[in-house]
Amino acid sequence: MRTQSGSSTTGTSNSSPEQTLRAGGKWRNMNCLKIIYLCFSPPVTPTFEECLEGQYLFEATQLLIDREKHLFGEKTKADALKAHEEAVKKLAADYEALEKRLEQTVQQSLSLSTEEEVSALISAVKAINLEEEQDQLWGQICRTPPAWRPKKWKEHHDKMLHELVYSRLENPSSLIGDQVNQSSIQADIQSMGKQLKEDMEWVVEVVNNCYPPEMDICNFYARQYHQTFSARLKKIADFVLDDKDCSFLLRWVKEFYPGDLMIYIGRVLDEAKKEWDQGKEPTRYDGCYSSPVAYDVIQVQLYQKFHEDVIKQNKPHSKAFIKANLSCVEKFRDFLVEHNLFPEDVRENCLQVLTEMKQSAHTYLLTPVHKILKPHYQKVGTSDWLKKNTFEKLLNSTEDELQELQGSTQSCHQELIGQLQQEMTVEYVRRLLKGEVKLKDKDRQLKAYETVKENAERLHELFGSKQDWLKEILTKIAEVLKLQDIPAIQMQIVSVGSAYPDLSEKHVSALLKLKTNISKADRKIVKTTLSDTLKESRADPGTRKFFSKVEVR
Repeated sequence: MRTQSGSSTTGTSNSSPEQTLRAGGKWRNMNCLKIIYLCFSPPVTPTFEECLEGQYLFEATQLLIDREKHLFGEKTKADALKAHEEAVKKLAADYEALEKRLEQTVQQSLSLSTEEEVSALISAVKAINLEEEQDQLWGQICRTPPAWRPKKWKEHHDKMLHELVYSRLENPSSLIGDQVNQSSIQADIQSMGKQLKEDMEWVVEVVNNCYPPEMDICNFYARQYHQTFSARLKKIADFVLDDKDCSFLLRWVKEFYPGDLMIYIGRVLDEAKKEWDQGKEPTRYDGCYSSPVAYDVIQVQLYQKFHEDVIKQNKPHSKAFIKANLSCVEKFRDFLVEHNLFPEDVRENCLQVLTEMKQSAHTYLLTPVHKILKPHYQKVGTSDWLKKNTFEKLLNSTEDELQELQGSTQSCHQELIGQLQQEMTVEYVRRLLKGEVKLKDKDRQLKAYETVKENAERLHELFGSKQDWLKEILTKIAEVLKLQDIPAIQMQIVSVGSAYPDLSEKHVSALLKLKTNISKADRKIVKTTLSDTLKESRADPGTRKFFSKVEVR
C-alpha cells in the first residue's frame, strides 16, 4: 500500500481483499479491484446523500440523472412551477456537491492508500463517463437543456490530471542526490526523474485498473509527464549553465529520460503473456478484442517476440490475441509517428518491426481463409467458371469467412479485409492467366468479358471497400478479352501498363493466349508496344504494385 511519501510496502499473503490486492507489492489485479468494488457497493435503494457519503459516485450520478430526466422531461403545470423551481435548485446544488467529491477523488489518483479510495476512483471514472453520455444525449434532443449542461466532466477530469502531474513534478515528494557534489539544478532534475518513475509505476500498477481501456489512461499520463518534464528541462536549459550542469542535462535528455519512459516495459507484457498462457481470450470492448499492451510505451522487440510466440503455438485463442495485437500495433505506430521521443534510427527500426508484426498477423489470420477458398479458386479460369453459380459459391464462402475475421477494431478490420480483397484479386488473375479456358471466338470472348466484369463488381460489393483500383484491374483485363482489333488491344494493354508498370510481357502473353484467335506475331506486336511504352515512361515510386504478385509460368 502506498504511503504518504509515495513509497510502497509489501503485504503478507492471506485471503483478505486488501492483501490480495497488494500481493507482491503491486496493485494490478483487475479481478481483485472488481471484487473490492462489489464489496463496497451501495446499500439497497440508497439516497443521494448516502451514495455521496459512501463514495458511491457512479450510483449518485445515476440518481441525479434520473431526477434531471424527470424534471426536464415534460412540461411543468402552472400550479407546480414553484415546486419545480425548488427541485431544480436542489438538483443543481447536489450536482455541485457531487462534482466537488469527484474532484477530490480524482486528485487522489496518485496517492490512493485504501481499498475504499480505489473503489471510489473506479466509481468516479464510471460517473464521468455516464455524464459524458448525458451531455451527448442533451445535444441530440430539441429541448432547452438545464443550465448546467453540458457539464464536460471528461474535459475537467483531463485538466485536473494535467494540473496534478504539474504539481507532482514542480514539488517532488523528496529531494535526492548528492547534496555536496551536486548543484541545485542537478538535484532538481534527479528528484523530478524519481517522481516521474514512481508515479508512472503507480499509474501502471494501480490507476490503470480503475479505468476502461478505451480511456487509454496510461498513455494519457505518459503524455502529461512527458510534456511537463520536457517543459521543465527546456526552462532549465534556458538558464546559463556551467559545463557540469550542461553535461548532466544532456545525459538526462539522451540517456536517463528515455529509460524512464520505458519503466513499465515488462509489466504489461507479462500480464498479457500470463493471460495467454492460461488460455484466456482478450477482453472485448464494443465487440472488438482489446489488449492493454499499446496503452503503454513498451519495448517493441519484446512485444514482437510475444506476438510471434502466439502465432507459433497456434492455440484455440491465438486468433483473438492476434486481433487484439493488431490494434496495439496500430496505436503504437501512431504514437511513434506523432511523438518525437526517440532518435530517428530507433524510431525507424521500431516502425519496421511494427510493419512486420502487422504483416505476420495478416498472414496468420488470412492463410486459413485462403485454404477454405482454394476449391473455389480452382474453378476460376476453367470452362465451369463461365457458369454463374461457380463464382457465387466463392462469394458465399468468402462472406462466411469475413464474419470469422471480425473482432479487431474498425480501422484494423478494414485494413485486414482490404488485404484479403487484394490477395483474392491476385489469386483470381493468377488462375485466369493459367490458360485453362480457351476463348476461341468473339462470342466466347464476350462471355468471358461479361464474367470477369461481373465478378469484379460482385467482389467489390462484397467487401464494401474503397479499393476501386482492384475492381479497375479486373475491368481492364475484361476489356482486353472483349476487344478484337489489335490496335485497340495495344491501347488497352498500354493503359494497364501505364497504371501498373509491374505488368510484364509474360503477363501480357498469358492473357492474350486465352484468345486463341490471336496469332503469335500479333502477340509479339502487343508486347513490344508495352515494352517500348514502359521504357519511355518513368514509373512513379508511389505506384501500387499488383502484377508482380501474380506468378505466371
